[in-house]
Amino acid sequence: MAREIRFYKKYFIEFYLELDSTVQEKIEYVFKLIKTVDKIPQKFLKHIKGTDGLYEIRIKVGSNIYRIFCCFDAGRIVILFNGFQKKSQKTPQKEINKALKLKQEYFEKKKG
Repeated sequence: MAREIRFYKKYFIEFYLELDSTVQEKIEYVFKLIKTVDKIPQKFLKHIKGTDGLYEIRIKVGSNIYRIFCCFDAGRIVILFNGFQKKSQKTPQKEINKALKLKQEYFEKKKG
């Protein structure tokens, strides 16, 4: 099942461009998996509990952890929202809220 990855606004791109090339390469590797593998391992893509269809793409490089929020549209389109470097055990609520706001905005624009 081929999936397509799209960016919503500029949040992901700005985040991506600030990262070093090693992290960018790992992100691209995970994107390739998401595009081509039928069942994506939870190690790389996980549903955010308590949300309606918000997921986090999980990247680990050395001891650094990165998260990119996304959702699915029409089943096979992955829409990327914001990304951040995770500094604590728990994903910051403000990052989740930002992603939820972007997701809502995306679907409202699509309807309109």
